[in-house]
Amino acid sequence: MSTAFKQVIENISGLSSDEKALVAHCLISSLEVRHDDSVDQAWSELALQRFAELESGSVKGVSWSDIKNKIKQ
Repeated sequence: MSTAFKQVIENISGLSSDEKALVAHCLISSLEVRHDDSVDQAWSELALQRFAELESGSVKGVSWSDIKNKIKQ
């Protein structure tokens, strides 16, 4: 094991949930070796569609705390 890896593992418990999520995101992103523009376009289109649905009132947003509570049940 590298020194850098050991440092991350030793210090992970001191991070907040948001910081851990950011570390996870950075690690996963670093694994991606090729970039597919069609994926970015698809995500952009989906985000715009979901935003339009929220704006029109055809769907209602759900809070993160509601989602967490539902998972715990």
